[in-house]
Amino acid sequence: MDMHLTPDIAAFQAVLDRLSPDDRARVDAALVPAAVKAVEAAPHWDFELPAKAVDQVLGADASNDVRRGLVAAWTLQLPDRVRAMALPAEVMAQYPYWIEQLAAFLTKAQGDYDFDHWSKDVRFSLALSVPAAKSQVIDLSSPVGPGQIITHVREGWGLKPLFRYLAAGAKREPWLEVHTESRWLRGFNEDGWNEAWATAAELCRGRPELAGMIGSSWFYDPPLTAISPRLAHLRLNPLNGGAFMVHQGPAPIHTERAGTASASRKALIDSGEYTARSWLMVWPRKELIAWADRRKAV
Repeated sequence: MDMHLTPDIAAFQAVLDRLSPDDRARVDAALVPAAVKAVEAAPHWDFELPAKAVDQVLGADASNDVRRGLVAAWTLQLPDRVRAMALPAEVMAQYPYWIEQLAAFLTKAQGDYDFDHWSKDVRFSLALSVPAAKSQVIDLSSPVGPGQIITHVREGWGLKPLFRYLAAGAKREPWLEVHTESRWLRGFNEDGWNEAWATAAELCRGRPELAGMIGSSWFYDPPLTAISPRLAHLRLNPLNGGAFMVHQGPAPIHTERAGTASASRKALIDSGEYTARSWLMVWPRKELIAWADRRKAV
């Protein structure tokens, strides 16, 4: 399946056309060197590192208009990048929706460029992350080192993840990593997440070097099965499909995110009855592909 930007090509071109001559020259000068630095940074565990690398190339005084222009310019080149990657049909089918959303976002955007959005747009426009479903993207290269597994065991959260990690190939890398796109949440439901995981399975099927898929979030926290039953599928479906979970711990960002969308969760957090904790979901390739095959057979 080929990918075309039409009719969105005009929207990305308009983002570039509204730049001042100096800003446009800055975008043109950074187009190649910034992309090189972003690609070099992509395998790191820090999701934001490619965007940080681009910012270093642009310089501290670069405006948000320049950043948006750079994303637009890279997106105009995206079909050529994707064409060379031999991505599965499940990924390619998502591109028209994601391109349309990004075009609309850049067309309307002004002022601050939220750093999470900037980080995701750098990765997406350079095909370092690919669409998985309506609300999820997948990084194509993420590490899973032994440190988190050892900490999980040492802090008394159980031995099983260690054995599962060893069985999955221990230091085998890279892994895919799934992320939620908070700007477009129409697929943040059980069907949407199952679609995202199935897309990850197809990526693994076509790339034998991939170890599997991971995700890191507060919504894998076991108490949420009782506190927020509608989110239980986020943890239980992967577990039932052969994934395992590694405790990562509490942090202010998890508290903030867990309390944002639910008044009842926020009340439990504020009262001290619940502490939001992040967990790493690890789904080895063999189990993930087997789950996807069973899903197809239903």
